[in-house]
Amino acid sequence: MSTVGAENKSERSGDAARLADKVDAALDQRGFTTRGLRVRLAAVVAAFSLVPMGAVGFVLYRVTNLGGPDSVCDGAATADQVHDLLGSGRITEDKRRFSPTEDSTGNSCSVRVSSGLFETSEKTARFTVILNSKDGPLPLAASDARLFSGDSAGSVTPDAAWAVLPEGCPKGVRAEVRTSETGQDETRARLAVAFANGVAKARSCGDRVLPVPTNLSAKGATTDVDWANLCGLPGFAPPRNPEALSGNSQQVTTGFTPIWSCTVGNGPTPDGWSKRFTITTDPRTTALTHENGRDVFAVGRAHWVAGGTLVVTCQGKDVFFSLDGDYASPALFPDNDDLVRKFLAAGGKAIGCEPIL
Repeated sequence: MSTVGAENKSERSGDAARLADKVDAALDQRGFTTRGLRVRLAAVVAAFSLVPMGAVGFVLYRVTNLGGPDSVCDGAATADQVHDLLGSGRITEDKRRFSPTEDSTGNSCSVRVSSGLFETSEKTARFTVILNSKDGPLPLAASDARLFSGDSAGSVTPDAAWAVLPEGCPKGVRAEVRTSETGQDETRARLAVAFANGVAKARSCGDRVLPVPTNLSAKGATTDVDWANLCGLPGFAPPRNPEALSGNSQQVTTGFTPIWSCTVGNGPTPDGWSKRFTITTDPRTTALTHENGRDVFAVGRAHWVAGGTLVVTCQGKDVFFSLDGDYASPALFPDNDDLVRKFLAAGGKAIGCEPIL
């Protein structure tokens, strides 16, 4: 073979390789990230290769995101991130009442991924910006949560994933993602952090970009109650009512940051009860501060700052102790004042806080 012929063959091979790379990139962007999905696409396209192009266009529209948005909800997530969570298909969004710079009620954007050629299946996600201004961090506490590690504060539950905005942004603002699908906790955590970073960028706040959580804490197991060390807190043994001690269990998060939570109860029965104890160690989770409780009744160094929540300074930062539930009669813990004091003492010691009482 001549030298010129060899060079032409090499150039053709290089062109083919570059074309293949471009095709790979295009397929990745449209949600065809696995060999199986690409084989199915090729089969569908081949099947329609002898019919009018309009039919092929119909197929591509139904089974891919061709021509769809590259990102959703004003940058809350990329199309690739949505596909990672909800699977491949066509993406549509509804952001009529959504703005990443507002904290108003109902400030959310919904995303839907539709797939299927004739029988369409749909999966959804909702992105919401929420300001926790007066209720304290208690609504965020969940004993079945998996907590973020590293410098990003947030958690994942079966219902939602949330992350608070970085330092330098308004406190108490969080980015929350709710989906129609459970599982994929790591993917949902990454999406919540990406959403929080997008909100911070839209507001031109924050001194850094939140990192992806390096891992998530294990989900707390449901166990029998140790009444001498309630919720795993050494020495936490408040007086209890013997008449309300049947069929008890407890579930406790396996981490303390940003929100440690423990639920003690006898199950979700009509006559059931539960008591939830919460320690919030990251003050970014709420807009409340020690100043909100300055003129309110104090328990030692702690001050009541919201319903069921006290705030105290620990190692130079605000930490919140919350209690709620146990409304059935007879109550499990009949002496609430003593319960609060014992929880402050045991919980404060567990997180290395200076003596509170």
